[in-house]
This record gives sequence, structure tokens and C-alpha cells, in this order.
Amino acid sequence: MDIKKIDDELSVSPQILASDLKALKEAGFKSIICNRPDGEGNDQPSFSEIEAEAQKLGLQAFYQPVQTGKVTDEDAETFAGIYASAPKPAFAYCRSGTRSTTLWALSRAGHMPVADILTKAKNAGYDMTGVVRRILNNGKTPANDIDGQYDVVIVGAGSAGISVASSILGRAQDLNIAIIDPADIHYYQPGWTLVGGGVFDADETVKTLSSVLPKGVHWIKAAVAAFEPDKNAVLLEGCRLIKYDRLVVCPGLKLNWHKVDGLVETLGKNGVTSNYRFDLAPYTWELVKALKEGTALFTQPPMPIKCAGAPQKALYLSADHWFRQGVLNKIDIEFYNAGGVLFGVKEYVPALMEYIKKYDADLKFNHNLVAIDGNRKVATFNKTDADGAVEKVEREFDMIHVCPPQCAPDFIRVSPLADEAGWVDVDQNTLRHKTYDNIWSLGDVMNAPNAKTAAAARKQAPIVAQNVLNDMSRGNGISHYDGYGSCPLTVERGKIVLAEFGYGGKLLPSFPKWIINGEKPSHLAWLLKEKILPPVYWKAMLRGKEWLVRPEIEN
Repeated sequence: MDIKKIDDELSVSPQILASDLKALKEAGFKSIICNRPDGEGNDQPSFSEIEAEAQKLGLQAFYQPVQTGKVTDEDAETFAGIYASAPKPAFAYCRSGTRSTTLWALSRAGHMPVADILTKAKNAGYDMTGVVRRILNNGKTPANDIDGQYDVVIVGAGSAGISVASSILGRAQDLNIAIIDPADIHYYQPGWTLVGGGVFDADETVKTLSSVLPKGVHWIKAAVAAFEPDKNAVLLEGCRLIKYDRLVVCPGLKLNWHKVDGLVETLGKNGVTSNYRFDLAPYTWELVKALKEGTALFTQPPMPIKCAGAPQKALYLSADHWFRQGVLNKIDIEFYNAGGVLFGVKEYVPALMEYIKKYDADLKFNHNLVAIDGNRKVATFNKTDADGAVEKVEREFDMIHVCPPQCAPDFIRVSPLADEAGWVDVDQNTLRHKTYDNIWSLGDVMNAPNAKTAAAARKQAPIVAQNVLNDMSRGNGISHYDGYGSCPLTVERGKIVLAEFGYGGKLLPSFPKWIINGEKPSHLAWLLKEKILPPVYWKAMLRGKEWLVRPEIEN
């Protein structure tokens, strides 16, 4: 038997024999559901044979034959009733397990998030994207009404989405473009590090989304539930259908706070904070100002994450404040990094290590935060040694700055657009999808091996705009992305190590070394971060002004 577990209450498999029931009984199953009609295959036992053996073993057996490829709405309703009454855990089978899984998925519609249904089925080896529209419609076959048809649809109104919309419109103002995003607010997330360091006020990093969307773009204020790329369609929650000629996918990534046990319950209190959330960055600064002695922990999860330097930026700005206040010698600073290096591009490490020494910070590599007990003020890490052995390590703290684990959003991970790791699968040079020629992706959600930073999105947006229009026969060639990303590492108040690099860690400085030497701490780089980049973000990047990032075109 090839048993596939859907969840704790249901498993499925291809056709079974009466002789398999004893093993199913011993495995703990209490009921059997047959979804395969008798006589479908020459070597198939009848349901009566299965039922007779099940009764001998004390298993309840249910027969709901469904024609292959023809799971109707009524079939799903019938299965829902059988499934509700069947003793759990239940076991269902058909020829391959697909019909049983489809029936389960439709029966769960409205009772479970769509992404969870698709994920559970996918983990068991069954692709339910073919019935996702019915799942969105509470298990019923929806009408084929189209709620909108656009030349270009952009999923996500973050820095990447707005920038690429502006860059496309700057080249072709007559296009019919829609941006899909349920948010009301747009954030300048690179500023949150400075909020946590007492440099910016949180209000300086936020505007209403409507105020920053480019004129002429249709804003569809809704959440994406699924994609049907073979039909050039995006499905929204509520089973609304949006059609496109070209699609650009850039919804950002998901901060997976729940992956650290106890973290959600203690965030924003008990000395637990994070600059990765708008409402928590001010709390970081409160904790830093209040701490006069004790233990301060800073964590970094496994890669990839948004702005890989941000976890240590919080450390540097906090330690600099304690240094200036004369209390640094009374505070134990520890940096717990799930990885094995301080920074992924070796040229910048010497300058950073000077500050690690200055602040007497203890580097703990290969330590991954897995739990926090806020009331006890104890953090638990998985420490992995050179042989791969893992041991639990506990550490008390007075304050802890947490960088949460991160992944692609659920509706991306379970979609046909995703690679095996869950990221949108693109060609790293053109940012075009590897399977679907009329889809592109940029920003944090795609799988190109570049740093996930706003600077990277700023460089990518004009490239995607150029390539989309060229595909529409409205451009004069394609552009290639070199992996550029920038990470201004705020090593102290007033100085920054400006890391700029591309694919393979190749250094890609924007300025000559006599202006800004990115491998050394620089006051000019600080002025760039504090004074110049915020207005460039609001007034240039989001408006399609491609200063220093206009793409080179290859005919």
C-alpha cells in the first residue's frame, strides 16, 4: 500500500486489496471510504469484498463511487456527510487517490484556509490547483464571470509592485494596468532599522497606499487566493476572476512569526522586540534606552530573509547607544546567527568585525532560535555542530531583538508558479518565469540568488518593465539583471558600511572609492541612508524615476 497522509484525520491511497485491511486496522484507522466504482479495473476487488473484510475487523466501510475526472458538486456534498460521520482517523481510496483527495479538498472548502487545503494535498503528492476555483467558491462550481481584464496585472503594491507599474507607465502610458493588493498602507521598511535606533520616528516611514499608487493604475483592493497561469487568470478571495495578458508577481514575503514557539504571545512585551514590524520598531528603541545592564540578544534565522544585514544593524545601533551612554561594559551582547558567517560577502566582514570587537559582542554561529518563554525571559536555540548534530541551548535575556523566519506567502508556495522551495521560479537574468512566458517576478518573492532588499527591487523594476514591454512588441530589446543589491550596514550612529554586490558576491559599487569606500565605515554613506534615500524612495523610485538604475538594453 502507498498510504498518503492528508492530515491527522484522513489518509488516502490508490486501490487496496481486502488483505490490506488488517494492516490498516493495525495502523489505527477506524473507517474505510471507497471512492472507486466497481468494475473500473480488471484487477480491482469489489467493494463488497472490502466491506466484508472490514466488518470482520471492526472497521466501518463507506461506499461512494465517483467517476474519474467527474467529481461533481453533489459528490463533494455527499463525501462531506460521509466524512463527518466516519470514525477518525479515516482512510479513503480510489484508483490513484486523486478522487478521494479532490473530494476531501472540496468538502473542506469554507472550513479551512485555501492555502492550507492546497498545502496538505500537495504534501501528500496531489495537486489540487485544477479545482482551486471551486474550493474558493465553497466547494461549488462557480460561474465563469470575469471581474476584470487587463494588459498587465501586478500582484503586490509594495516597493517592487509600485515601482514596476510606474516604470511600465513611463514607457507606455496607454496600457491598461491593475495592481492587486488588500493593504491600505504603504511602508518604507528600510527606515525601520533607524526607528529602532532612535533616528527616525515611525510616522516618517508610512503613507496611505492610495497616495503613492501611480495615476492611471487600477487598484484592486483584494487578496490573491490562487493562480491559473494556463488560463491567464488570477483568482481573488471570494472567487473573483481577473484576466491578464501579462502578469508581474511581487507580493513580498511572509514573516513566519509562528515558527518560533511562544514568540507571537510575547512580542512587544517582556523585552521581546523586532524591527521587522512597524509597530514594534519603537519598542526596540524603548528597550535600548531603558537597558543599563544585563543581557541583550540579537537573532538571525536561516536564509533567505529580507535584508540580511538588518539583524546585525539592530545590534550595532543598540550597542553604539550603550557605548555613548557609558554602560556598554555592563551589558552582555550576543548575536545568535543560524548561519555560519557574519556577512555573506567576505570583503565587508573585516570592517564589521572591528565593530563586533568594539562592542564586545559574542558571535554564536549555527544557532537557530526555536522558542521564547517571555515570562521567564528565556530563549531556546538549536545549536548545530560540524557533524550536523543538534542540541538545545537556553539563554536568559533582558531584551531580545528577533528576526523572524521568512518564506514566500502561502498562495505563492502552493501555486504552479513556485519552485520546490516555494519561491516564484524565474530566469535570474531576465526575471521571466521559467515555465510561463507571460509572467515575470521581482522583489523578495522570486528565487533569483540575490539579496532581498529595496535597492534590489529598485534595480529590478525598470528591467522587468523593459522586458514586459519588449514581449508586447513595444520595446527595443531586453535587459538583464546582474543581481545588484545594497545593504547599508549601520555600524554606529553617523557611520555606515555600504555593502553593494551582485550575483556570486561580485562587488558592484555605485560610487568611486574616493567618494564612498563601501568596505570602510563612512559618514557620507550615513548621510545617504538618513537624508537622501528616503526622498529618493518616495519621490523617485515609486514614481518611476530611474536615476542610476536605467537598464541597459540588448537588441
